[in-house]
Amino acid sequence: MGILLMIESFFLLISMLISLIYGGSDLFSFFISMLISASVGFLSYILTLKSKKKLARREAYIICFLVWVIFSLFGSLPFYFSGHIPFYTDAFFETMSGFTTTGASILNDIESLPKGLLFWRSLTQWMGGMGIILMSLAILPILGIGGMQLFIAEVPGPTLDKLHPRIKETAKRLWGIYILFTFLEVIFLMFGGMSLFDSVCHSFTTMATGGYSNYNTSLINVSPYIQSVVIIFMFIAGTNFSLSFFALNGKFNKIWKNEEFRYYFAFTLLFTFVISAVLMQNGKQSLGKSFLDSLFQVVSLMTTTGYATADYLSWGHFPIVICFIVMFFGGSAGSTGGGIKIVRILLILKNSALELKRLIHPSAIIPLRLNKKVVRPEIFTNILAFLVLYILIFVMGTLAMSILGSDLDTAMGATIASLGNIGPGIGDVGPMSNFSEISFVGKWILSLLMLMGRLELFTVLVIFSPYFWKK
Repeated sequence: MGILLMIESFFLLISMLISLIYGGSDLFSFFISMLISASVGFLSYILTLKSKKKLARREAYIICFLVWVIFSLFGSLPFYFSGHIPFYTDAFFETMSGFTTTGASILNDIESLPKGLLFWRSLTQWMGGMGIILMSLAILPILGIGGMQLFIAEVPGPTLDKLHPRIKETAKRLWGIYILFTFLEVIFLMFGGMSLFDSVCHSFTTMATGGYSNYNTSLINVSPYIQSVVIIFMFIAGTNFSLSFFALNGKFNKIWKNEEFRYYFAFTLLFTFVISAVLMQNGKQSLGKSFLDSLFQVVSLMTTTGYATADYLSWGHFPIVICFIVMFFGGSAGSTGGGIKIVRILLILKNSALELKRLIHPSAIIPLRLNKKVVRPEIFTNILAFLVLYILIFVMGTLAMSILGSDLDTAMGATIASLGNIGPGIGDVGPMSNFSEISFVGKWILSLLMLMGRLELFTVLVIFSPYFWKK
């Protein structure tokens, strides 16, 4: 944890340099935050030099849980010390939302923030998008010991794609792809007239599927070209990064053969056509604008990015319901997207269809398959458990927010927006609003939901189970 905290202080230093370049008023707040983080990290490292370096799975889960909490606790210091977010609860909420790539904000005037804070805000999402532990495994050999356990803890899910037998090399390749796509998006955004600074910040938050924008109105007022570029990179970020690896190596046939990708693509088009048809029928927009707005919002919500180019709450009841349903889907497994994930939904649908066959042929052995490979029963059991827990936590979060005074729409919207790492929801936390009116207790609850959603429930819940602490 001491090593990881020193890594965070390095990124605080980078943000401090951005503040220095642009002559921002947040320079001192970054200096103090960096000094505190580096000092605590170095002290922790020195005091634990003689500790055992071998990590079992239990220690890996604890480290993975703590790193996200501690990174958010220290990462919120620049917002708090600068005075731009005067309450620490709000600063922590904004930072946890950043690291978990949720994109839920309490800021009412984003454009008034100094450049250093805007950069740090985007950088938190970029670091959290691919994963803090994964980044550490790529750059620090000292964490290579027990690296597989850390990788499993931070990148849970029904599929675990390793691009190399050594976990350190897998981490390097994933981060290499991540950096490459970020760089490409910066170039394309600048070609569309966006400034270098804004291009970098928006590329950070697009590839992380985070959705923090430097503009108060998100991406409503940018050109259709820039919106189209963002759509493409959001879609890429919501795709399994192993498929991006195959594409970069010229193995395009493996992409379309992947069942999850085909359903991800099909669901995106289906929801887009349904919403754009409703908008056209209502006569609110032209065909081109209806399709572009629908596609942008569907891709943004499905990949859990959370950017907005329109207020989907003004589209009518049916499109709102469709958008709410899309919030549960999420991106592909192995992507930076949150949510339930397409592969889980796909396997649930396939198994339901198989149950109908088994009713007719009770003696037949009909295995569940994905990409022509048999899915082991324990994997499907894990998926069912995940789905039940996900719905249960969503219901409990909605009840908690209702008790704290939110109306039903806002309670449901805030809960799924946090648990799914989406950002905007429905009700008073829609795309044209924010989370500033949520109570302090509500913000801590939603922060926990963000963390649970980012680590896909089990990594957090196992910490609080009695079995975890038994020898």
